[in-house]
Amino acid sequence: MPRISRRTFGGLMGAGAASLALPYYARAQGKPRAVVIGGGAGGATAARYMAKDAGEDLNVTLIEANPKYTTCFFSNLYLGGYRDFESITHGYDKLASNYGITVVNGRAEAVDRDAREVTLADGSKVPYDRLIVAPGIDLIYDSVPGYSEEASEIMPHAWKAGPQTQLLKAKLDAIENGQQIVMVAPPNPYRCPPGPYERVSMMAHVLKQKGFNDSKIVIIDPKPKFSKQALFQEGWDKHYPGMIEWYGPDVHGGIASVDPQTGEVETDLDTFKGALVNVIPAQKAGGIAAQAGLANDSGFCAIDPKSMRSQADDNIFVIGDASIAGDMPKSGFSANSQAKVAAMAIRGDLLGSKVFPAKYSNTCWSLIETNDGVKVGAQYAPSAEKIASTSSFISQTGEDDAVRQATYEESVGWYKGITTDIFGA
Repeated sequence: MPRISRRTFGGLMGAGAASLALPYYARAQGKPRAVVIGGGAGGATAARYMAKDAGEDLNVTLIEANPKYTTCFFSNLYLGGYRDFESITHGYDKLASNYGITVVNGRAEAVDRDAREVTLADGSKVPYDRLIVAPGIDLIYDSVPGYSEEASEIMPHAWKAGPQTQLLKAKLDAIENGQQIVMVAPPNPYRCPPGPYERVSMMAHVLKQKGFNDSKIVIIDPKPKFSKQALFQEGWDKHYPGMIEWYGPDVHGGIASVDPQTGEVETDLDTFKGALVNVIPAQKAGGIAAQAGLANDSGFCAIDPKSMRSQADDNIFVIGDASIAGDMPKSGFSANSQAKVAAMAIRGDLLGSKVFPAKYSNTCWSLIETNDGVKVGAQYAPSAEKIASTSSFISQTGEDDAVRQATYEESVGWYKGITTDIFGA
């Protein structure tokens, strides 16, 4: 039988040979097998770094349900009209062609930890020696009374980027002057802590650009405070005076229900009606993590802070939003940073390569108005109990326009750099 290269195998997969070719191929090569579930900022980075640094010594397979990935980070800039949808959408072709990664476009349905196999939706099985689980988040729809997956087609969450992001933008663009937008913000912990408030800023930017001075945005927040609060509220007062109202739980008293048919959000304080209602519910690790027995009672996955190795299984690593990463927020930058640590640990496990002490980093940029960018970030290192912050920084209130413009331009450069780092050059 002729030798099947990883690239040739990728072509076979595209021709529909997944269920027959994959198990034979993965076992026949006689090399260690590293499999990644999830092709987002964490999973795709991990696959690329394992393949790039291990070369032909390691078989790397990336399993991702969607043929393209839309980044949640920078999706708010699409809402605000600063970017088009194509610019935040990325494919996996370079990972396959330039790094020899087998990209399987399918849904992982189950992990058999004893057999070390991932079962796909079509019934085929992918064996592994080490597995990275990077499924992102699932939404707990019923954490908001009256909300559901069906309701999200009327009251979009857009917290998983893609069609929901486009739906939210279409509804935003349809707002008329005098109509109100209502956001139900999420409780901690959730993906991208500053994200809801950057989103409100971009919504306000669109209303301002249209001259809709009679429209308002109301934020109903279950949290008593939020990321970069002073910076956002300073920016809202400066750029959108009187347009944005934020209500914490001590004011609204709790969310009683939402009604997708009427566009109403009922709280103890009042009932708020919106022509557009953006509901962002509570979150948990993507479903495959729970199926595999990796998630604890929090809904997320405990890891070893030195390596991102699952505390439930030494052969599995959990990275990105699904993990309990100590002081690190759930962000694309965090996932990318954690992926490199996990990739290094797996190369050490399977190939005996040197494993250096883990170091992590994160920065979250937010755009408040044109050229008014702010940021927060930190460096991290493992402690005995968690990934701990070792230093941090944040934009300051009252910064001059040149600093804020430079911060925004820095974020644009970062986006280009990190998406290349994730999906390949």
